Amino acid sequence: MKRKYANDEVDVVIVGAGAAGGVLAKELSEAGLSVVVLDAGPFRDPQKDFASDELSMKNLGWQDTRIVDGNDPLTMGHNNSGRGIGGGTTHFTAVFLRFQDIDFKAKTLDGIAEDWPISYEDLEPYYTRTEKEIAVSGPKHFPWGHFNGPYPYPEREPLSPNAYMFMNGCEKLGIRSSVAPLAILSAPFEGRPPCINRGFCNQGCMPDSKFSTLIVHIPKAIKAGAEVLPDCMVTQVLMGKDGMAKGVTFVHNGTTYKQKAKTVILSAFVVETPRLLLNSANSQFPDGLANSSGMVGKSIMVHSSHDVYAKFDGEIRLYKGTPVLATTLDFYRTDRNRDFVRGYTLHSHGARPVEFANGVSKAQGGPIWGERFRQALLDYNHYGRVTLVGEVLPNPNNRVTLADEKDEYGLPRAKVTFSYSENDRKLIAHAVRTMSSILEAEGGKAEFVVPDTAHMAGGCRMGNNPADSVVNSYGQSHDIPNLFVCDASIFVTSGAGNPTNTVMSLALRTADY
Repeated sequence: MKRKYANDEVDVVIVGAGAAGGVLAKELSEAGLSVVVLDAGPFRDPQKDFASDELSMKNLGWQDTRIVDGNDPLTMGHNNSGRGIGGGTTHFTAVFLRFQDIDFKAKTLDGIAEDWPISYEDLEPYYTRTEKEIAVSGPKHFPWGHFNGPYPYPEREPLSPNAYMFMNGCEKLGIRSSVAPLAILSAPFEGRPPCINRGFCNQGCMPDSKFSTLIVHIPKAIKAGAEVLPDCMVTQVLMGKDGMAKGVTFVHNGTTYKQKAKTVILSAFVVETPRLLLNSANSQFPDGLANSSGMVGKSIMVHSSHDVYAKFDGEIRLYKGTPVLATTLDFYRTDRNRDFVRGYTLHSHGARPVEFANGVSKAQGGPIWGERFRQALLDYNHYGRVTLVGEVLPNPNNRVTLADEKDEYGLPRAKVTFSYSENDRKLIAHAVRTMSSILEAEGGKAEFVVPDTAHMAGGCRMGNNPADSVVNSYGQSHDIPNLFVCDASIFVTSGAGNPTNTVMSLALRTADY
């Protein structure tokens, strides 16, 4: 393997080239630092390697075996982690919400979880920068939170039939709705074309209308001098006797290499970042790196992401258009009249045929099979769908640990343990009732409720106190000053909206630091 910095100590090595790693690579290399980026997956060409094919494009997700456990074991893979340059940004829906002020103050406001060591105001300039740099499209007026528009680019139009159905249903119930802010172009930008509504956002955008760090940040990082190495599985963070990180080891095509660095940044996401820290334990750090608090791998979160499918007399055709084109955040904040704290976002959400079939087969009261399953698939064009993004509270028992079983690199596999809390379950029940009522208000008959999860967070949470957090607000380890974590694993709470904007904005803030 040809390596630009093979024998050099570089300024920064970044593990993971997803939402955070891509931003860091661009910012730090453009600032004149020598940067090496390592990613376990391939470097894809959207025009050659993406396909409008649901099954083949599952490889955009992390398909390696992970052991799952708990009362509500998670489905791992395409729905919650990426693999390859660009990470999860290659196959996300591109919904680009900001977190709100309440997301940073859960303990102060609701007496649960912990407050973040930063406020909305600390991230606001980075949200603005991120949205401008990738030309987020959105409505002139967005009715929730501190930022009410306008977005850098105008909202996408026309909407999909499913989005119009959703917005009409909301209006009849007095629920506010809006076109969703999206990291998808509504007009040309930096040589990329506007969206043509192919609708295969989750399978990788071939025309490059949808943002990913694969096509935006990584090329700019390479132009600025960064070395980006795909198909390189990082196996250990190297430590010196002085208690400082010295670089990493990684495996490429069966051969182990070293990359020396003055600063190590882990942007490998919620499962692989804690796994790497735990797998890098040594005599000086017997419980894993950055783990004097014992919090590495603990308090992981997901979003509850239940779907409700309703059948309509007329055709909806869920395959039409970008998956998410309309949203409501009317249920985002704690309401004392409800039997749970915190809240949720609802999206009108399209579905390709395989996704629809897979979901229906696992619906509550199922498994659905035989004639009922066959009839649902024949009626695919008549179904509408609403999806939940529900806040899940942090719980130290929800965690990433090391399993006894080892992978092809000889490393213990990740074991992911997860159970919902009583509050999580009450929130889900309320959201399912709301989704059903929206669909029924527009004439649908709610038939299938499909339990699901998405958007992992936590496991290396930030905080001011080294006794109960892993990193400070810049992602800098309390224990090892030149070891940083910068991805969704540093989240303190999960919020009630899609996280990518927050991940990227935190990465900009860390890069500035």
